[in-house]
Amino acid sequence: MSGDLARPDAPLSLRVHAMTYEAEAVLGVELRPERAGELLPGFGAGAHIDLHLPGGLRRSYSLTDEPGERRRYRIAVHRAVDSRGGSRWMHESLRPGAVLAASGPRNNFPLTESAARSVFIAGGIGITPILAMIRRLVALGRPWDLHYATRTRAHAAFVEPLHELARQGGGRLDLRHDREPGGRPLDLAAIVRELPQDAHVYCCGPAGMLKAFELATAHLAPERVHVEHFAGKEPAAAGGGFRVKLHRSGRTLEVAPGQTILDCLVAAGVEPMWSCREGVCGTCETRVLDGVPDHRDLVLTPDEQARNDRMMVCCSGARSATLVLDL
Repeated sequence: MSGDLARPDAPLSLRVHAMTYEAEAVLGVELRPERAGELLPGFGAGAHIDLHLPGGLRRSYSLTDEPGERRRYRIAVHRAVDSRGGSRWMHESLRPGAVLAASGPRNNFPLTESAARSVFIAGGIGITPILAMIRRLVALGRPWDLHYATRTRAHAAFVEPLHELARQGGGRLDLRHDREPGGRPLDLAAIVRELPQDAHVYCCGPAGMLKAFELATAHLAPERVHVEHFAGKEPAAAGGGFRVKLHRSGRTLEVAPGQTILDCLVAAGVEPMWSCREGVCGTCETRVLDGVPDHRDLVLTPDEQARNDRMMVCCSGARSATLVLDL
């Protein structure tokens, strides 16, 4: 019915309404419901959606709008040099009018709206979830700082909206372009040393930046430190040699050497929701009813992993002979 609000867990059918040039190798994509007049599921700042692309590809993209937007989802797609097909297809083949299947929003990188100050560190396309966070803080009248690094000015996306958000009050911008004449890289250790008391700090960017950020913030209270990864840190568990019992169906599957749990499930015709296959998006999170997982994901916190009551089946394995999953 026109105007209905879709369930957050319901599959979505989204039409590409517009595509824009945002920076070198970065395209903006505006997605709207295929059925005109429908409203989209709500989301929090830092959320992402999974798009289903041709060839069985599924890719996660952060939403850049302020929470509260229901008529559209806006994302940005960076064409990766080592693209496995997703970003290359989006840049070369996607056109306005196309319809894509998608999952509803998920959020593994939420904003703490009550923080006394929020400090953001972004590298390249890592600006996308942070842009939504800044929009939310501006709407709330909360203070923020952004340290944003790109290779050149041409590679910096959303600079004009960021300047406008800073002009609206409460924000400070530090833009760095490493490969420009006189360009200086971000000093993450100095940024962390100078954090205001009780400030929360966020980082999204390439692997080297995230590693330096985690080292610089290791002494801070975990609840003040927020990270989003684009790729896993270690290979998926594919040693096999254990059983998976599916509680709801009563089936027992043998995970063979060379298989992940997800591979085994898909081969058996039992396909949970999944996207990244690297343990960074959270789409395949599954309840564990018995057994001990070998956690390889970057979504669950160490405390959550220690509880062993859920796991990411795309990348994590088993430390016990049997895992009982709520499938």
